[in-house]
Parts: sequence; C-alpha cells; structure tokens
Amino acid sequence: MSLTTELKKFAEASVQRHPGEAQVIMKKAIDDLVASNMIRNAYKTGDILPEISLRNALGNEIRIQDILKEHKVIIAYYRGNWCPYCNIQLRALQQAIPDFEAKGAKLILIGPETPDNSLTTKEKNELTFEVLSDIDMKVARSMNLVYKLPSDLQELYKKFGIDLDTSQGNENQELPIAATYIVEQDGTISYHFLEEDYKLRADPKDILEAL
Repeated sequence: MSLTTELKKFAEASVQRHPGEAQVIMKKAIDDLVASNMIRNAYKTGDILPEISLRNALGNEIRIQDILKEHKVIIAYYRGNWCPYCNIQLRALQQAIPDFEAKGAKLILIGPETPDNSLTTKEKNELTFEVLSDIDMKVARSMNLVYKLPSDLQELYKKFGIDLDTSQGNENQELPIAATYIVEQDGTISYHFLEEDYKLRADPKDILEAL
C-alpha cells in the first residue's frame, strides 16, 4: 500500500473516531490556512537552502551543509510524535531508505520537538535516519513553513491529550506545514512538496522519481 493510500484510509477512519464538531474545527483550520496563502512565500524548487545546524535526538549538532558535501539531502518536516499521520509517514520513509541511499541521498527529519521527544520519535518508529530538533522552529520560520494554531484547535488538541507546550518546550502553539524537499549538493532545492492539509504528505515513490 502506498503512503498516499494509507494516509487516506486513516483520514477516513478518523472521521468516524472524531465526528461532529471536531471535524468542523479541524477542517476550518485547514481552510483558513489555505486562504492565508502562506505557501506562496515558502521555500520552493529553485531556492537555495539556508544554513541549517540543529541538534539531533542525542543532542549532537548536525550541519546539513556538511552532509551535502557528500550526498543529496531529503528534508522532511514532521509535527511531532503525537501525530498519527506523521508516524505513518515516518515508517514509510524508513522503508524507502535503501532506495534513497541507492540514489545517493540522505534523509533528514526536522521537527519542533525537543531532543528528548525527538529521541522518542526515533525509537518509536525504529528510524535509522537523523531526527533534528528545530527549537522554536527558527529554521522552519526562516523558510516560511510555520503557522499558529487557532484557539479552538488548541483546545481540541488539549482534549485529545496533545501537549505541544511540553513536546516543544515552549508555549507558542505553532506547527510546521507538511513540507518535503530534495536538496542538491550545491544547496539548490530541486523538489518540493508543500501542503496545508496535514493529512497529505510526499509519497516516497514521488520523492524517488525526483531524485
């Protein structure tokens, strides 16, 4: 089953798990994000990746420009280990690692969680690639990928038991949109996937075709 199909099936089942007002709140948040046209200013194909140096799940500093000296880099943003869509995506990406590496590419995951929570993400999904912590989403913000959750969605997430303050180590109530990039060794972005709807993600087969 492709990642796209798996995500669609999970989203359809979610309507049954969280019917009524919850669906209205979540859909309105996505519609408002689309209406804001924030993607217009996000980094896209042809742009040059900014300098990125972030701590991994073990607290070690990782500089993406150093990795680019030897490999292309695939960068995938995720929202947190609390997000089931992210976990489905990460497992699909993990399965594609041999194919990515066969084409000379290294996968890097970036998210807003603290290193401790990033380690949980890495262990939970048995990931073999780097998971980097973009604290306060400084890098994602510089790439115009960050949005603030509306108050009703913040309250809904709290009812779901989602504690962004703890997972991110701040009270910003912000998240990155679904974003995936392929970066060539000269730093040029050669592929982008940007989507306001968190239920949609770049499919590994599409990433492979673009490598």
